[in-house]
Amino acid sequence: MENFTFYSPTFFAFGKDTENDCGKYVRRFGGSKVLIHYGGGSVVRSGLLDLVKASLDKEGIDYVELGGVKPNPRSGLVYEGIDLVKKENVDFILAVGGGSTIDSSKAIAAGAVYDGDFWDFYQGKEIEKALPIGTILTIAAAGSEGSPNSVITKEEGMFKRGAGGDAIRPKFSILNPALTQTLPAFQTAAGATDIIAHLYERYITNSVEVEVTDRLIEALLLTMKHETPRVIADPDNYEARANIMWAGMMAHNNSCGVGRSQDWNSHTIEHELSALYDCAHGAGLAVTMPAVFRYCMDHNIMRFAQVAVRVWGCQMDFAHPEVTALEGIKALQDFLISIGMPRNFGELGAKEEDIPKLVEVLCKGDGREGTISGFVTLNEEDCTKIYKMMV
Repeated sequence: MENFTFYSPTFFAFGKDTENDCGKYVRRFGGSKVLIHYGGGSVVRSGLLDLVKASLDKEGIDYVELGGVKPNPRSGLVYEGIDLVKKENVDFILAVGGGSTIDSSKAIAAGAVYDGDFWDFYQGKEIEKALPIGTILTIAAAGSEGSPNSVITKEEGMFKRGAGGDAIRPKFSILNPALTQTLPAFQTAAGATDIIAHLYERYITNSVEVEVTDRLIEALLLTMKHETPRVIADPDNYEARANIMWAGMMAHNNSCGVGRSQDWNSHTIEHELSALYDCAHGAGLAVTMPAVFRYCMDHNIMRFAQVAVRVWGCQMDFAHPEVTALEGIKALQDFLISIGMPRNFGELGAKEEDIPKLVEVLCKGDGREGTISGFVTLNEEDCTKIYKMMV
C-alpha cells in the first residue's frame, strides 16, 4: 500500500423526503444567496424544484436559478453561470440533478472565485478555492455528490476533460433513493455502468498488497451485480435503489482508491465518444471497458483473474490464468448487455471511420502530447487498436 492522504468532509442526508431540508443545510454551511443549478424537464415536472424553493424560502435564503444543463455538460453554460454568480453576489451553489448538473456546478463554483479562465482547471491546474456546493441527487451514477472531481466538455474543439481538488467536494449532499424511481431503465442501467467503471478503474492497479481496498471494491461490485437487475425489473424497488445510490457514492469518493495507483484509461478513451456522439457516458463505458481490459490485461493477468474469481464466480485456471481473466471480462460485458447496455460501436452510434479523429483528439487534443497514462501507458497506435476492438 502506498502513502496517501484522504479528506472527505461531505455531510450526507440519506433517505426519503430529505430534500425538504435543503434550506436548513444551505444555512448550516454558510449560504445566504444561492444559485439553484439544474437540468430542466424532470426536476421541474416532478415538482422537486418547487420543493427546493419552498425549503429555501422557509429559511429566508435568497436564490437565483440557472437551468439547461445537458448530459456531458458544456463549457458555455459554465461561463454563463460564473457571470450570473458574480453579478448576483451568490455565495452558495445548489446542484439539483445528476452528475452532469453537479459537475457543472463545481466548475461554476471554482470559476466564480478565479481570476483566469475556469478551463485552466480542466487542463491540469488544481482547484484550491471554490464557492461552497450542496447537491440534491436525482440519479445514482457519477458519484460527483461525494467526489473532488468534475468533467466538462469544452464546446470549442469538443474536448471532454476532468478537473479536481478538495475545494469542490460538496459541503452536503442529499440522497433520496425515491427521487430515482421515475428514471427510465436505460438511464438506470447507464448509471450503474458508470458506478461499476469507477470501481474497476480503481481495481486495475499497479500497486501491491492492497487487500483492504481490493475487498471493498469487490463488495461494491457484488452489490451492483445483485441490485442492478432487481431495480431494472422493478423500478419502484426502493431498497435496491438505496443500495445502488450509496454504492455510487462509495465508488467515487475515493475511499476505495486510497493507497493504490489507479487506471482511468477507460474513462479517458470513452470521453471522446461521449464528446463526439453525445452518447450516455455509461453506455460508452459499457463498450469501452471490455476492449481496454482485453488489450491491457497481459500487463498483469492476475489482477483480472482475481476479480473474475471473486466477483464473477469464474474458476481459476492456474496453468492458464489468461483464460480466467478473459472469462471475467466476458462476464462483465455479458452482465452489462443483460441490463440493456450496448456491446459495440454500432449499437452506441459510433462510426469506424471516425477512429482517426477520436485518436487525434484523445492523444493530442488540448495540450496532450501523444499518450494517455494509467494501468499502462497507451500511444496513438494502442488507442487505435482499442477503438477498433469496439467495432
